[in-house]
Formats: sequence, structure tokens, C-alpha cells
Amino acid sequence: MTNPVIPTIRPARPEDVPAVVAMVHELAEYERAPDQCHLTTEQLTSALFGTAPALFGHVAVDEHDQPIGFALWFLNFSTWAGVHGIYLEDLYVRPTARGTGAGRLLLATLADICVRRGYRRLEWWMIDWNPAAGFYASIGAEQMSEWVPYRLSGDALRDLAGQAAAAGTRTDDRPGRVPDRGDEA
Repeated sequence: MTNPVIPTIRPARPEDVPAVVAMVHELAEYERAPDQCHLTTEQLTSALFGTAPALFGHVAVDEHDQPIGFALWFLNFSTWAGVHGIYLEDLYVRPTARGTGAGRLLLATLADICVRRGYRRLEWWMIDWNPAAGFYASIGAEQMSEWVPYRLSGDALRDLAGQAAAAGTRTDDRPGRVPDRGDEA
């Protein structure tokens, strides 16, 4: 019996994007919402490798350098702690690669980035029926049950945005602009 090859974790490259997009769609299928996933290769390429990327990614690769899992993340900021943190948008490992340590290594890589950069938190949401809850607890992750997520989208988002326009609020519509570089938000 041979031991499974331990995956390698590295930053995502442009050539990884099609595989990551395919895995995002696999994740949507797993989470019983394939009709809600519309991510394209072009969108993810722009988000990760455009002129002002605000999304970052790492991939777990097999011995042939083929992606078998991914973590897509971005920076958040704690006003109470006064420092950035990482928000993990999605973590996924293909079923054939589960049990290889890929998920743990992806999370460990993000934890290492947090520690090296002085960030205080690595946070994510998980669908309530996901069996990964036991794994997350085993690495010391705490469920944040006192915080309730909110979302504004669709017509409600457009209606509220209309109030800013009606009030004459100035916005900056430059593509790719990330309002976290010390300029006005």
C-alpha cells in the first residue's frame, strides 16, 4: 500500500484559473445551489490578476502540479483590533483528493500569512449542514453563533443605491479601483 502524495500549496497562477472555476462550480453543486453560480474564467482572471486585485488565491496541487483544491480570500479589517485579517471566501478540495491534507494545508497557509503579516483573524462562513464542522473544530476554529450575517442584493441593493444617487453622493466608478489605499472611499 502506498501513502498518498502530500499536496503542495502555492499561490494561484493564471493557468490555474480554469481549474479553479470548475471547482467553484463543483462547490456550488455540492452546496445544492448550482443555478446560483455564474463565475466565469474571465471574471476570476480579472479578480485575481487585474490591475488592482482585491481577491487572492492559493491552490493545492498534486504531484503533476494540477490543482486539486483551492482557497480564495481577501482582506478584511477589524476596527476594534486595528488590523487586517483574512476572510476566506471559499475553500474546496476535490472529492478524490480529500484525506490528503490539502484542506488543512490550505488553511495552514492562510494562517501563516496572518501570523507573518500581523493579522489577528482568519474568518469564514460555512453552510450549517457541512460535515467539515468537526474538522474546523479540531483545528481550534470557533463557531461565531452570536453574529448574524446580513446580505443586501438585487432590488433592495439597487433601491438603497438610488438613495445615494438622489442625495447627490459622489462615487468613483473607475474600474478595478479598491478604495483602501488611503484615498476617499
